[in-house]
Amino acid sequence: MKPFPGIQEPRPLALGEMIDRSATFWRAHLKPLFLLSFGFELVNYILTKTVVLSLERSTALLQDNAALQSDPFAVLGEAGVVLATSSALWLVLIWNYWLATLAVTRYVVPHQLGENARPSDGLRRGWAQVLPLTGAYFLSQLWALGAVLLMVLPGAVLLGVGFLVARDGAGASSLVGIVLLSGGALLALLGFLAALLWYFLRFSLLAPVFAMEELGAVAAFRRSGRLISGRVQAGFLGLVKVRAMILLTVMSGILIAISFVSGLPAWIVRLSYANPFDPASVAANPIPQTLLVPVELFQVVGQSLFTPLALVFSAMFYLDMRMRREGLDLERRLDAPRPTA
Repeated sequence: MKPFPGIQEPRPLALGEMIDRSATFWRAHLKPLFLLSFGFELVNYILTKTVVLSLERSTALLQDNAALQSDPFAVLGEAGVVLATSSALWLVLIWNYWLATLAVTRYVVPHQLGENARPSDGLRRGWAQVLPLTGAYFLSQLWALGAVLLMVLPGAVLLGVGFLVARDGAGASSLVGIVLLSGGALLALLGFLAALLWYFLRFSLLAPVFAMEELGAVAAFRRSGRLISGRVQAGFLGLVKVRAMILLTVMSGILIAISFVSGLPAWIVRLSYANPFDPASVAANPIPQTLLVPVELFQVVGQSLFTPLALVFSAMFYLDMRMRREGLDLERRLDAPRPTA
């Protein structure tokens, strides 16, 4: 089985080699990767735009309604609606990101193994696996909820103690209460961030498993956990979660930089009309959607060009774990036809 031109022999890679090979593959397959990613990015944009416009038109809190200032319960109700809607949108966007990772992995891994693959193969695989992927995604959310409750609990307890001390005390006791409240809030925030990091590390290989292996929701859930656990070599970098954290850091840096650069035109348009952080200013100076939508679509195109690089990283990491843990490269060499004399 001879690899395609430009594809090196599959083997376990160091982290630097993995990043270099991912960037090389992304440059060589820029057009098909863009086509694969554009549809998912466009769906994300449509969903986000619909939710934002709906909230702006139906939620008085985002319109800086003066009637809410005299009714704190109405403010809490409006804030609850905004929070619940934003959380639901966030869950859908993460699910769509997983589906995009599945489709891209189905395109990347066969090429790395010297086989032919087309973007349509990734889309067909994503459609075939959408139900088990969704089931595993809901399982992961339950695990994430448990992790958040566990890691935020110390900060929440400290907040409760600080509230009681500040409420019942005076003078020095009140000051201690404020310190406890501040420390509890900081500890709870750090716990939430730690739970978020754990979630993305623990399930970083779930979508690639669905892309390349015929497993159900529960089996893929467990399989991804086994691949991401333990160590693959001696030393600190031999811990799989440490390697995954480095990969996640690189991916996050790329996505943040892409979002910032490609979103500059949209921010320039917003700032030229009003202060985007002031609901009253935005309501008084609405931006024409005929002007805003084109610059937002420019951001979608920019993200579709560069986001596949992060998805290629995920596919490469999955392939590397298969080779290090299971000898996938050796298995394929044994299955390859031997040359005749």
